[in-house]
Amino acid sequence: MKTTIEIADDLFRRTKATAALRGESLKDFVAAALGFYLDRQSPESSTPSGWRSVFGSVQAKDVRQIDAIIDEEFERIDLHEWS
Repeated sequence: MKTTIEIADDLFRRTKATAALRGESLKDFVAAALGFYLDRQSPESSTPSGWRSVFGSVQAKDVRQIDAIIDEEFERIDLHEWS
């Protein structure tokens, strides 16, 4: 399905650059990112994600602060160091 969305220029540039660094098309990257986001937001998700998939299932409300800290730390990763 085709659709048109409006996003901020900076977010678009970051998204396009990240997709290129990963060797993915913008279309595939955005679809995967949206799917990942929606899966994480679903309260009835039966498959634990992230660190919970390794250490067992817990209630999302009990670990929101931990997830926020982990997300912040991953934002600090320099993609060039991982190339």
